[in-house]
Amino acid sequence: MIEKQFTDIIFLIQNSRQNAIKAVNTALIDLYWNIGQYISQNVKSQNWGDGVVEQLALYIAKSEPDLKGFSVKNLWRMKQFYEAYSDFPIVSTVLRELSWSHNLTIFSRCKTHEEREYYLNLCKSENYSVRELDRQISASSYERKMLSKPILSTLLRELQITDNQVFKDNYVFEFLNLKESHSENELQKALIIQLKNFMLEVGKDFLFVADNYCLQVGNQDFYIDLLFYHRSLQCLVAFELKSDRFKPEHLGQLNFYLEALDRDVKKDNENPSIGILLCKDKDTEVVYSTKVLKTCKDSHLNKLIYIGCFN
Repeated sequence: MIEKQFTDIIFLIQNSRQNAIKAVNTALIDLYWNIGQYISQNVKSQNWGDGVVEQLALYIAKSEPDLKGFSVKNLWRMKQFYEAYSDFPIVSTVLRELSWSHNLTIFSRCKTHEEREYYLNLCKSENYSVRELDRQISASSYERKMLSKPILSTLLRELQITDNQVFKDNYVFEFLNLKESHSENELQKALIIQLKNFMLEVGKDFLFVADNYCLQVGNQDFYIDLLFYHRSLQCLVAFELKSDRFKPEHLGQLNFYLEALDRDVKKDNENPSIGILLCKDKDTEVVYSTKVLKTCKDSHLNKLIYIGCFN
């Protein structure tokens, strides 16, 4: 009992420390915003030029020698920070929840407000480090989202899942460092080794279950490349990896796996399993005609299968 009480005290200390860090970060972002606003307004009124900002940096360094982060370059960044968001007060709360390094990366690398807002919300929801944020921007996550607007199935609508990034059309696996010509086995092994990065790429709420998940149908064993569980959709998600371009027979194979999962593995409280077929596809027309989220209604394909490509 006494140890449990001690643990409660530790929790209070840690919680207070986290709140203090958040408060300091909010105050720092507010400070940079206010300085940026002051500089921007004076530059626009033509009272200040480049020389005045340089004088300001020298004056701060002389008056407060212990202060860091107020160089000429950083003062201009504060001005840029303010001007990037001054017309969009709706994002002000998110700005203050992220570190200056996160904010700096976003407003300096993104060209439009829509792109900045996307990465601001992405960092908040996924709790990305600056390193992972930088990787997402370099991998053109925003552009891929804009180009990828899958049609939501009846299942997703019933589950009230409206985010069109539950599944993607394109996945960037540059972190695998695979050669251009590689086998499905090499791809699968590389993904398992880099499982953390793979989870970040596929999106939130995916829980890893197993690789080479064995399904017994009759007297034969079949193996699903990667099996996940999705918390929001409350269903199993089977990934089938293909190192070549899409072929129609791939759908039949994955549909067979989904039937077996729903019959033998799915729990009564869970939704029907979903399949994701990842192909290395070079045929643009085939990709365009097949990269949609859809429920196949014919007798051979009656499961929800999503077709995506990776590079």
